[in-house]
Amino acid sequence: MKQSQGCLAKRGQQWYSERDCSLNEFVAQLNAGDDCPTRYAAEIRQGIPVYDCQQLDDVARDASGRAQLQAEWACVLRDGAGVLLLQQAFADIRPIDDATAVFAAIIRSEREQGSSGADHFAAADTNDRIWNAQEKLCLRAPAVFAEYFSNLMLRAVSEAWLGPCYQMTSQVNVVRPGGDAQKVHRDYHLGFQTVGEAERYPVHVHRMSAFLTLQGAVAHTDMPVESGPTKLLPYSQRYAEGYVAWRRADFREYFEEHFVQLPLSKGDVVFFNPALFHAAGANRTTDVQRMANLLQISSAYGRAMEVLDRRRMCEAVYPVLRERRAMGRISDAEAAAAIASCAEGYPFPTDLDRNPPVGGLAPESQQELMQRALDEDWEPARFIQALNDQASRSRMT
Repeated sequence: MKQSQGCLAKRGQQWYSERDCSLNEFVAQLNAGDDCPTRYAAEIRQGIPVYDCQQLDDVARDASGRAQLQAEWACVLRDGAGVLLLQQAFADIRPIDDATAVFAAIIRSEREQGSSGADHFAAADTNDRIWNAQEKLCLRAPAVFAEYFSNLMLRAVSEAWLGPCYQMTSQVNVVRPGGDAQKVHRDYHLGFQTVGEAERYPVHVHRMSAFLTLQGAVAHTDMPVESGPTKLLPYSQRYAEGYVAWRRADFREYFEEHFVQLPLSKGDVVFFNPALFHAAGANRTTDVQRMANLLQISSAYGRAMEVLDRRRMCEAVYPVLRERRAMGRISDAEAAAAIASCAEGYPFPTDLDRNPPVGGLAPESQQELMQRALDEDWEPARFIQALNDQASRSRMT
């Protein structure tokens, strides 16, 4: 069954609930067949299309051929396996090695400064993470950056899923020998919400979320299965309720019993739908420092039309709301509505080095900070200081 058909299976339903998710329906989606073309794939391995980029170089450089290839990739990511592997996406691995050297220097520098990038879905101290590796690589080594990201295959896949004008970000993850596996999850956007938060979004937003980003992982080292390359559950992106289901014990157990892993060579790149159930594997080797550059590529459409200085707006409105609340002239719900039209409700994008997701998957948003200040009856000066501190950590204007 196609993802689009699966999303429409319960016509009229407006909200998803974790308790209503069905493992049987999930498994049915996994086994519903696949009519996506894989004309350009060199092979299908454990249900995942594998593409030899050296055989596709001429196709990718020809406008007509590239369009057909991109249409195939889009179908695979949307309705097919939900994941594809590009072998030898970097035929020349020198840009990989040059970037690896820069990343290693960044990791050493950040360790010396006492900072450690925590992972969203793994325990602390089992890996090294570089937040905002994209900017750090670009500013430290612009020549390396240019060579690395001039890769035509990266652009072709990004445009296949997101169209032009996409926004590239990346985070480097190094999993040392003995590093534990992540827990199964879906990814940004809705994958970074709690169950309660995800349940507040209507069905059509659940459908939309996966089309706003593309996940990729560039192998910076050879990754035998023992080193823990990403665990993947092909076709799991087709289950519409997945953003509220993935934390349930029965879904997690099924994932652990049925996931697949593909060994990777340096220069290979895996791309997958962010709604795919996945998790980094455990590094069971004694000598492999598994390094991947995790690409998170965003749609150009995730932006507002106008630029607003919401921090100044919050400073102006907060004393009014505080006074009216104290006088009983505004209800809690009305105050929350005013805050929603003033403060930034989404904590991303942010500087995750300064503003890490401590105690959850996301930092506190501007709205949450304003609501907390109102609930605790802060003086305006205290609120303004906290607002400015938050903006400094997030690098907000």
